[in-house]
Amino acid sequence: MQNYNWNYPTTMWVGENRIKDLGSACNKLNINKPLLVTDNGLAKSKIIEEAVTLLIKENLAVEVFSNVVGNPTGSNVEEGVEFYKKNKCDGVIAFGGGSGLDVGKAIAFMSGQTLSIWEFEDIGDNWSKANSDAIAPIVAVPTTAGTGSETGRASVILNEKTGEKKIIFHPKFLPSIVILDPVLTLDLPPKITAATGMDALAHCLEAYCAPGFHPMADGIALEGMKLINKWLLKAVKNGKDIEARMNMLTAASMGSTAFQKGLGAIHSLSHPVNALNNVHHGLSNAIFMPYVLSFNKKEIEQRIIKLCEYLDLKDNSFDGFLNWVLDLRKELNIPHKLSEVIEEKDFDIEKLSKMALADPSTGGNPKKLSVDDMRIMYQHSMLGKLF
Repeated sequence: MQNYNWNYPTTMWVGENRIKDLGSACNKLNINKPLLVTDNGLAKSKIIEEAVTLLIKENLAVEVFSNVVGNPTGSNVEEGVEFYKKNKCDGVIAFGGGSGLDVGKAIAFMSGQTLSIWEFEDIGDNWSKANSDAIAPIVAVPTTAGTGSETGRASVILNEKTGEKKIIFHPKFLPSIVILDPVLTLDLPPKITAATGMDALAHCLEAYCAPGFHPMADGIALEGMKLINKWLLKAVKNGKDIEARMNMLTAASMGSTAFQKGLGAIHSLSHPVNALNNVHHGLSNAIFMPYVLSFNKKEIEQRIIKLCEYLDLKDNSFDGFLNWVLDLRKELNIPHKLSEVIEEKDFDIEKLSKMALADPSTGGNPKKLSVDDMRIMYQHSMLGKLF
């Protein structure tokens, strides 16, 4: 497999075993004492052990912070910032899936701020309150092909006090160097490969369907979906298929690049159940996808028909695409109903509907939404009933 160096949307070192260039990435950014941020599970893995060994050989005094949960919290970030300062680190390596990447980016950002992290929620020009010069340099190393956080300018962090997921934004959240190495994803189990792959699809799909004029985002989203159509099932069925893994890593990065155009109700509905019910984000996106698609049909039908043509689907119609999504989920063993992962007694539909409406992703939905719309989509998702 040939290696590549890309410079869009940031510097990206792409190819097999590019993890060996991790020390070079730190040196390029003048990082001498990196804080490697990852999640609890990955911290004990051979991948992290080898990465730390590589950095030590490069005479880099690496520290590891791994108190990061699946739906990362403000407390994770606060503890990480304290650890960063205590150990006098001068840069961050955000390493892992979406949680490790989001927390790593947030630690680098908050290490130089005096305001609360919640002051930088992605509303209006909140980001301009930050001391941009004090943000630590970031190297991002994804080990899953889903969130695309390595090419994102935000982190999704749970506010434990309110139970809400918040999008924290600043242009410098975008890592300065990204390493895309498919070798790091080879041992991902099929279930996680499937859920993260559907997360990448949701990013591309919602970005493509979001209203507004952004042909660059549309083009990236289209090609991302084409890669997912070709490679996701291959990656799930044969996790050692390095070509499939490389293409899925690329598609995930493309999804995050594209969704600067906007997201929509798939994410609006997902974020509250991730926060309150601790459902995996990619899994919830996959479950909600057909219900949101059918709900938005009138507004997106013509765009979906064009998408069908680009994907070379047999049925170039809205229903043809919807059936493709349903068939893909079935092959990936994704549940059809939300009630298969959340018990009705634990499902506070009124609270969830209000949270979904307030979610920042709601504004990008092709159809203007109300709290009743959110309630109806939740109901349909629980029952398994398409619109």
